[in-house]
Amino acid sequence: MTHAITLIPGDGIGPEVADATLRAIEATGVLVEWDRVDAGLKAEQETGHVLPEAVFTSLERTRVGLKGPVGTPIGKGHASVNVALRKRLDLFVNFRPVKMLPGLKTRFQDLPIDMVIFRENTEDLYSGIEHEVVPGVVESLKVITRTASLRIAQSAFEFARREERRKMTAVHKANIMKMSDGLFLRCCREVAAQFPEIEYGEMIVDNTCMQLVMRPEIFDVLVLPNLYGDIVSDLTAGLVGGLGIVPGANLGETTAVFEAVHGSAPDIAGKGIANPTALMQSAVLMLSHIGERDASKRLQKAVRAVYAEGKHLTGDVGGNARTDEFTEAIIDKL
Repeated sequence: MTHAITLIPGDGIGPEVADATLRAIEATGVLVEWDRVDAGLKAEQETGHVLPEAVFTSLERTRVGLKGPVGTPIGKGHASVNVALRKRLDLFVNFRPVKMLPGLKTRFQDLPIDMVIFRENTEDLYSGIEHEVVPGVVESLKVITRTASLRIAQSAFEFARREERRKMTAVHKANIMKMSDGLFLRCCREVAAQFPEIEYGEMIVDNTCMQLVMRPEIFDVLVLPNLYGDIVSDLTAGLVGGLGIVPGANLGETTAVFEAVHGSAPDIAGKGIANPTALMQSAVLMLSHIGERDASKRLQKAVRAVYAEGKHLTGDVGGNARTDEFTEAIIDKL
């Protein structure tokens, strides 16, 4: 079977890590018909739009995408491509597994860190509803709905049951935002009642961040509103080696986009030293999603084997290998 998949290479190092990942996928033996479309700076230069309609046309056809990093200007310029994709396609789950790779030296390398972040992906302060009230005064509105809160909680608990996870933590700030975060918590409690075999707890977001850097091993699955989820998922990535390591997925009812969650790193673009691990690990999730579970397991095993050996790692994780050398090591393991 040949799978049709949309490829969005992205900006900066995106095309380099995307090409490396495609080589690894090809080495698994899975047949893919790639529909390559651009988003970000290159797309803006060629079409005048950072997120051309061709991207949505492709994803509406394939229902599966693999996406490299796309840059977002800070405090000015175009809106986030990532946010626009999630909202337009209703990719309401941001799924981030966080697990230590063998042999990788981090501050927490001796702890059994293995957690999963379920971040609501479509609303909260990321709804984009903001305006200038008067000069010098800007208002941003936080939107929390019952519908979105229930479905992210349902997705998190269903995953926990399917994967035989034992514990769920709902993260909030309901002591201050009693109505918005209070609604989120009530929805989580409602769903938790349907899954009595899973231990359910709640934790204020600031305490969560403290506990994550003191005792990360106590967490299993976390479910969070959008903003807290964005912050906490990056924090947890730092526990296991950084954003160059962890995979990410944006999931909806009909469409899924798997992506590297790190930046586009324009300062090293074209130098051949980028680390493709994050996108390769996202490809592991993607292969499982499309039913190629054996290939998914083999690619994951290959990545872990290369890290365990430690001979062909890129500079950001303590090695001196180039992108192509790391990729060849992955292919050799496959």
